[in-house]
Amino acid sequence: MQKKTYALTDGVSIPFNNNTCVCIGTGRMGLALHKEYFEQLKLVQEQIGFRWIRGHGLFNEDMAIYQEYKTPNGEIVPEYNFTYLDFVMDSYLSLGIRPFIELGFMPWAIASGEKSVFYWRGNVTPPKDHTQWNALVRATLTHLIERYGAQEVTSWPIEVWNEPNLNSFWAGANREAYFKLFHETILAVKSVDDRFRVGGPAICGVDDVSWLKDFLNFCRDEKLPLDFVTRHLYDISTPETDGRYGYPKLNPISRACAETERSRKIIDSYQEFRGMEMHVTEFNTSYSPHTPIHDTNLNAAYIAYLLSRLGDDCVSYSYWTFGDIFEETGVPFTPFHGGFGLIANGKIRKPTFWAFKFFKDLGEGVCVHRSDEAIVLKKDNGSYCGVAWNIATFESGDELSLSFTLPDNAFSGREYCVIIKTVDETVCNPLKNWHDMGEPANPSRKQIDLLRSAAQPLVTTKRGTGSPEIVLTLAHNAVVYFEAFPAEINSDRGFSYERAVNVEFADEKVL
Repeated sequence: MQKKTYALTDGVSIPFNNNTCVCIGTGRMGLALHKEYFEQLKLVQEQIGFRWIRGHGLFNEDMAIYQEYKTPNGEIVPEYNFTYLDFVMDSYLSLGIRPFIELGFMPWAIASGEKSVFYWRGNVTPPKDHTQWNALVRATLTHLIERYGAQEVTSWPIEVWNEPNLNSFWAGANREAYFKLFHETILAVKSVDDRFRVGGPAICGVDDVSWLKDFLNFCRDEKLPLDFVTRHLYDISTPETDGRYGYPKLNPISRACAETERSRKIIDSYQEFRGMEMHVTEFNTSYSPHTPIHDTNLNAAYIAYLLSRLGDDCVSYSYWTFGDIFEETGVPFTPFHGGFGLIANGKIRKPTFWAFKFFKDLGEGVCVHRSDEAIVLKKDNGSYCGVAWNIATFESGDELSLSFTLPDNAFSGREYCVIIKTVDETVCNPLKNWHDMGEPANPSRKQIDLLRSAAQPLVTTKRGTGSPEIVLTLAHNAVVYFEAFPAEINSDRGFSYERAVNVEFADEKVL
C-alpha cells in the first residue's frame, strides 16, 4: 500500500477554479422530448445542478424547425416551425438549466450535399446559399428572444458547428468553407443582438494546432467579434473493436490535459485574444458511445483528476454526456453498454456521477492542498472538505493511504466529526452488480431497483478531539469525498449514546 501524509497549514492558498457544474453535454436536441431523458436530466439537476447544456441537432430534421413550401408560381418560400424547440427549451428551463447553443447540423433542404453523420443523418455539408442559413439562424434567435426575453436568451453562449476538423462532421474538413460559415454566422447572430456571445471552432484533437492557429488568424484578419474559443478533449487511443464495443488505452495523467494546455498557450500568444475564455464543450475518457470504460470506477477516478485541473485553463468543461438516452449509432441494447452518460438507462447512477457530485459538494472555499490524488478546501466557517481518488491500473490493485493533518488550531481543541463518502469497486459498482446478475439486456423492475440501491456511496463517520487528522484508505479506483468540522455533543435530557449501544443482557437465572 502506498502511504502519503500531508500537513495542511493556515495561510496557504492554491489556485483552483472549480468550474465542474458550468456545462454538461447531451445527445441531439430532439431526444429531450423523451420521458426517460427528462427524468435522467431531472435527477442530475436535483443532485448536481448544471448551468448550461450543450448538444447536437438543433436544426436536424426531427426538430422540424426549417420548412419550406412552393407557391403557385414556383417560388420556394422558407418557413419555420418552433413547436418542438419550445417544448425542449421549456423543459430545460423548468429544470434550471439553459442551452449552450450549438448551431448545426445543416437542414437537408438548404444543404449543398448529402454527406451525413450518425444513424439519424445529421447533414454535415455547407449551405448551398449562406443567405438561407443566415435567415434560419436569425429567425431562430429572434423567436427565442420573443418567447423568453432578450436578457435571458442573450446570456446563452452560441457555438458554430461541431468538430469541423473531422471529415465525418464537416465535409472534407474544409477549413476555408468552415471559416466562411463562421464569418457569416457570427455576423448574423450579432445582427439580432450584439449582446450574444459567439465562439468556435469546436475542434477535437486532430491537427488541432494548425486548425486553431488558422482560425484565430482568420478572426483577427477579418476583425470578427469572437467572444470565446471552444475545443474538445478525449484521453484515449483508438479503441480496439470487438463486436459493438471498443476497448482503448487511456492516456497517463501526465498527458491528460496536454491538449487544453496547448490550446491555452496558442490563444494567449495572440495579443488580440490573450486571456480570452476557452470552453471545452465536450470531454470524457473515450469519444465512442460503446466504450465500457465509461461505466467503470476507473472512469470516475480519472475524471476526478480532470475536474481538479481543467479549471486552470477553461471557463467550462462539458462532460459528454449527462445521460445514456443517446443514439449516435442507434438505440443501445443494454443498460451498461459503455454509454457516455453519468446516468445509465433505468436512472442508475454510474460511479462518475459521484465524482461530479463530490466536486459540486466542495462548494466555495480556499484551496489548501492539490496533488495528483486529492484536493482540499478550507471553508469560511473553518471546516475542511476535499475529494481524493486512486487511479490504478487493472493489474496493480494498489491501495492508497492518504493522511491530512490539519493545523493544531483548526477547531481550537474542540470535538470534531469526519464524514467520508466512498465510491469504489466494492461499495458502488453497478456495472459489476449487473455483470453478476448475468448482464440482463432488459432488467426487471426488481433488478433495476437493486442496481439503483447498489449505486450509492458508503458513508462512514468518526469523532475526535484536539488536532484533527483525516485518514483515508482508497481502494483500487476509488473516489472519496470527505469533510471535517467541529461537532460538540448536545445530548437530549437522559439520552446516552454509550448506554444505547452497550446494552447488557440480564442473567438467565434471574429470569
